[in-house]
Amino acid sequence: MKLSPLLALAALGIVSLPAMLAQAPKDGPSAKSPAPKSAPAPKKSVVRPTIPAADRHDPGKVFLEKADRLMFDQARDSDVQVLVGNVMFRKGDMFMYCDSARFNEATSSLDAFNNVHMEQGDTLFVYGDELYYSGADELAELRAYPGKKVRLINRDVSLTTDVFFYDLAEHVGYYETGGTLTDKQNILKSLQGYYYPDSKDAFFYLNVDLTGPRPNDTLRMFTDSLTYNTGTNIAQLMCETLIVSKDGEITSTSGFYDTNAGLADLYDRSTVHTRRGNYLTGDTLFYDRNKGYGEAFGNMILTDSAKQSELRGDYGFYDELKDSAFITGNALALEYSQADTLYLHGDTICAYMLTDSTKVTDVFHRVRFFRNDCQGLCDSISVVERDSILYMYYNPILWYGDKQIVGNVIYAHFNDSTVDWARLPESGVLGQHIGEDCYDQLAGSDMTAWFNDSTIRRLYVEGNVQVIMFPMENDSTYNKFVFTESSTMDAYFNGNEIEKINMWPETTGKATPLYLAKRSAYYLPMFRWYAPLRPMAPAEVFDYPAEMADLKAQKLMGKIRPDAYTVRGTATGRPRPLEPEHTAAPASLPADSLSPASSLQLPDSLGISVPVTLPDSIEIPEPVALPDSIEIPEPADQPEPSAPVDPAPEAPETPDVPEAPSAPTPDAPGTTDIYRKEVIS
Repeated sequence: MKLSPLLALAALGIVSLPAMLAQAPKDGPSAKSPAPKSAPAPKKSVVRPTIPAADRHDPGKVFLEKADRLMFDQARDSDVQVLVGNVMFRKGDMFMYCDSARFNEATSSLDAFNNVHMEQGDTLFVYGDELYYSGADELAELRAYPGKKVRLINRDVSLTTDVFFYDLAEHVGYYETGGTLTDKQNILKSLQGYYYPDSKDAFFYLNVDLTGPRPNDTLRMFTDSLTYNTGTNIAQLMCETLIVSKDGEITSTSGFYDTNAGLADLYDRSTVHTRRGNYLTGDTLFYDRNKGYGEAFGNMILTDSAKQSELRGDYGFYDELKDSAFITGNALALEYSQADTLYLHGDTICAYMLTDSTKVTDVFHRVRFFRNDCQGLCDSISVVERDSILYMYYNPILWYGDKQIVGNVIYAHFNDSTVDWARLPESGVLGQHIGEDCYDQLAGSDMTAWFNDSTIRRLYVEGNVQVIMFPMENDSTYNKFVFTESSTMDAYFNGNEIEKINMWPETTGKATPLYLAKRSAYYLPMFRWYAPLRPMAPAEVFDYPAEMADLKAQKLMGKIRPDAYTVRGTATGRPRPLEPEHTAAPASLPADSLSPASSLQLPDSLGISVPVTLPDSIEIPEPVALPDSIEIPEPADQPEPSAPVDPAPEAPETPDVPEAPSAPTPDAPGTTDIYRKEVIS
């Protein structure tokens, strides 16, 4: 069926009605929109800065923070930006400033000019005239114009040089053409140097010179390699170094030196030269410059150049201000002012100053010494500079040539390191080896000998004088010995040989043919020959024969005065004897020898004139046949004396040692004849 045209139009109207109603204006269906007068104007474009999204703390990137002008010539420099005016760059925490720069953003490299400086925080600043930074190496090179210096400032530390390199990756600055580092304590100069601001460590090489700028200080340090910390002011020695100050010099190849406190810890064989002129050397050395003392460990040597002497040991302590020393462990004293050298050994050597500025040197226990012209031993020795006397305590023994001196104590006076007199005030025995088992012997209560160039020239003995002599016959044989007693004896020598003997007031004696005498009669009761104990070479002073310990068990000389171990000599004191000017003249003697008479003339070959009172007659018995040899029984076993253990003296904090130290008294009540067989066999 076909729709009529009218119906079709109605349907179209119904469909179109909502759209037409929607387009009708609010004012009414009759309102119309006004037509525009002209086309709208286009909007103006605005360019705003864009902040890069990259991390500004990227350790490998340099950022341009600001500049007054930026120029870019792609034809000439395709990757370089030219920046002028108040230029600032940033790399991590480091900021770099300049007046102008050429910047390659792709490689993070730049060249900066005029008023160049770098800042890191508020502590590190570097100033220069030109800066060249390589982004690939993270290395900045700063240069200064002629007449100016590149400067690094890190709090109290200043470093100046002509060309300065700063490694931003390692945080270290260095120079290679000479520079100077200054802190509150010192000034250090060198041809090459490295400085780490974070740790405050500095390393200097080639012609290193450290100077202490403090008032009234003269500290200087010269070396080729040195490590120094600006925070602690401690220098580490890395090669041969000389440290000079008003207090002396230090030479070392390894160690540490605190320039602030004046303390030195030194290794690898170091030496301190004190202001007194002494040298202290050791494998390891500690030295306090301000307090003036040093300690040496291992092969220690203390040298006194003025007195030409040395002290050696495994350990040594030296106080320069008090001029005192303490040495132990293979302790050895050497004196070489003369042509010959004296070697003196003991367990401990202590040198100190008395209140009157007198220098005293004590050697304790197992003392042995050697010089070509004189050797000896004892338990303790004390040398007092005031009176130039050497005191030997506890069983002292002296040898010179073929002679031996033994006493309770021995005093020896030195004049220019040469003995000019010696005294045995507490009994003594002098012996001289004649031949085989024959010994000339002399004993007395107080003996004094005077010397010329270490050669005895006079011997004066007082009290209980006993003499045994073996006079040589004309045919150079010995067939008798003479025993003589008196109260006083005065003997004169020529070239260590007896020239004349005077004895008074009363003299008794006896001559005995050898074939009538027992071997035991050859010797005085107090005489022993101690040849096995004698040191025969410098190295033997360190030996300690077992027999030396047995000396403590022998009291051959009898009791001594209580003050014998503490007395000190003076110009008028008891230890310094006055040489007698005159002696009693001997009585005239008859010429016949060994004939019954009231006196006896000894052979002229000895040149001895001795008045000897004898009995009215001397009976000489017929010769008695003797066996070819005499067996002497071994001495009974004696218990080994227990020597007291003396505590080793400790190194005092201050070497104030008592004025008159005394060695320990040996604890040995008995007397042993351990040497009798060796003497009489």
